[in-house]
Amino acid sequence: MSLESMLTRAWLHRGPLACALWPVSQLFGAIAATRAGLYGAGLFKSERLPVPVIVVGNIFIGGTGKTPLTIWLVETLRAAGFTPGVISRGHGASAEHAREVTPQSDALDAGDEPLLIARRAGCPVVVGRARALAGRALLTAHPEVDVLIADDGLQHYALARDIEIVLFDGRGVGNGWLLPAGPLREPRARRRDFTVVNAPEITPQLATAVGGAPHRMRLVGEYAEQLANPAQRVPLARLSGQRIVAAAGIGNPGRFFAMLRAAGLAIIELPLPDHHDFRDAPFDGVRADVILITEKDAVKCGQIENLKNDPRLWVVPVAAHIDAALAEQIVEKCRGCPTA
Repeated sequence: MSLESMLTRAWLHRGPLACALWPVSQLFGAIAATRAGLYGAGLFKSERLPVPVIVVGNIFIGGTGKTPLTIWLVETLRAAGFTPGVISRGHGASAEHAREVTPQSDALDAGDEPLLIARRAGCPVVVGRARALAGRALLTAHPEVDVLIADDGLQHYALARDIEIVLFDGRGVGNGWLLPAGPLREPRARRRDFTVVNAPEITPQLATAVGGAPHRMRLVGEYAEQLANPAQRVPLARLSGQRIVAAAGIGNPGRFFAMLRAAGLAIIELPLPDHHDFRDAPFDGVRADVILITEKDAVKCGQIENLKNDPRLWVVPVAAHIDAALAEQIVEKCRGCPTA
């Protein structure tokens, strides 16, 4: 068992390993609280941009569904009359400075999630380690943008924000402890404007654990399209009866596998590390009629010569379904936000 999988298991319970790491988590918490306090007191500077800024993030380390939520936000704000743009750190992005991401960008250069957002949301996207710098670059290149969404910028306090959305999934807060004894970057009581839970249902126990009167998000995938020829599209149910391998290089592969099983498919699971770059040819030797992959993985596979024409690879697009009340509240807050 890898160190990552050992920690992932330990973070869901308060077992021996988690307890052994608890003293270190107290030090981590003290450092995080001091840092946040220094920004709050104005001793560290937070830069405010001239348009409202919405930060989407999580305190549970790993994937909770931030990219689909960000795409949903772009579509929601656009429908309300806004012109949104997205800024992101861009995991694995090679650029040291702020850089615009287009649908034609290289995934290794831009990062897989920003590239997926640029393709699916069709809005300006800029990546950069310094989110405020990325925001200024985006607004300079696209002066029509009147609201910014910071994807995965919750702990990036150098960027002032008007709205914070904290996203959880069905794992809730795990064992409730901070890193490295638990999965949390910040305490569960951290302030936020909205709480969203990506799960089939929100039980009373889950709602209590995450707090903040959570809104439920469901990721729905109804069809698959062939990577080599996206015009070839079939309902997931039509794939039943074939030998199917499901591969996912995302933060929580189990969520993708569960969605496919809920669609009635019998699958063989192939979990991969988050942000896997696929240049190690993970499908060589895989016996399957169909290999189902996520959109996040597809943006990389489509740029690798020996994968982009593999007829076995089919992509499962997903859409975030969230109650209309959350959309109305976010739009109302944005309209009330002051500009610099």
